[in-house]
Amino acid sequence: MKVGIYGQFYHKNSGAYIEELLNVLDEENVEVAIEENFLKLIDENNEIKKDIHHFQTFEKLDGSYDIFISVGGDGTILHAVNFIRNRDIPLMGINTGRLGFLATVNKEEIRHTIKLLLNNEYKISQRSLLSIRANPKVEELYDNHYALNEIAVSRKNTTSMITVDTWLDDEYLTAYWADGLIISTPTGSTGYSLSCGGPVITPATKALIITPIAPHNLNARPLVIKDNTKITLKVSGRADNYLVSMDSRIATLKNNTTVTIQKAPFKLKMIEFTEDTFLKTLRKKLLWGEDKRN
Repeated sequence: MKVGIYGQFYHKNSGAYIEELLNVLDEENVEVAIEENFLKLIDENNEIKKDIHHFQTFEKLDGSYDIFISVGGDGTILHAVNFIRNRDIPLMGINTGRLGFLATVNKEEIRHTIKLLLNNEYKISQRSLLSIRANPKVEELYDNHYALNEIAVSRKNTTSMITVDTWLDDEYLTAYWADGLIISTPTGSTGYSLSCGGPVITPATKALIITPIAPHNLNARPLVIKDNTKITLKVSGRADNYLVSMDSRIATLKNNTTVTIQKAPFKLKMIEFTEDTFLKTLRKKLLWGEDKRN
């Protein structure tokens, strides 16, 4: 088995957990490759006693990887998506950050979880992604144009609202007058969309959510649509530019640039353990608190 390991940041006091992860993988004779910038961060923080320089490094993934492990919070998983893309490599998130809605593996349970992983005691949760294209073409959207949570358009360099003309499958819907508009997957329904009043949708639901950001027209409400719908947006406003975000990545587009958002032609495989299902995580982190059943 070959495992890739990626971290976006080096969180405080995470050295012990990273070292335990590497130790247990070594003990199980797993082939390990660490993303090169993450390996530099580990080296610079000098917390790990283990010799890490014998591990392979990578800049990009190829088809030789069996599992991809994200070390950090949910933001790290969102970045990990652009390493995996359509390579069909299952992703597991170890939470050493603040939020663990996607990164569900508790950092104190690494050894136990890796044992489950190597024994194939897990299931795969298929997660839809979004893709975006712009007309005229925008260089910043050529490569990293996939999003697991959401794609959003929003105002830039102005306090004035923007107008977002919206079409669904080439049929005109409405003009949203707002600070912006969020197009969310079911996975992203517990993120930015939720904070703007959108609904929570379970990951397997074949739907997308359109959620306005601080709309001026008070009758504008979140809208749930089929996930195979083509969404076309054209933004106008007092400023010359607006922002488009794909999860945590941002690009600047000129007014009247048309963007088309659709479900990506592939899905992300999220590794899910029995004790870390979506509903259990929802109860614990978002809605109802700890499970009180005996």
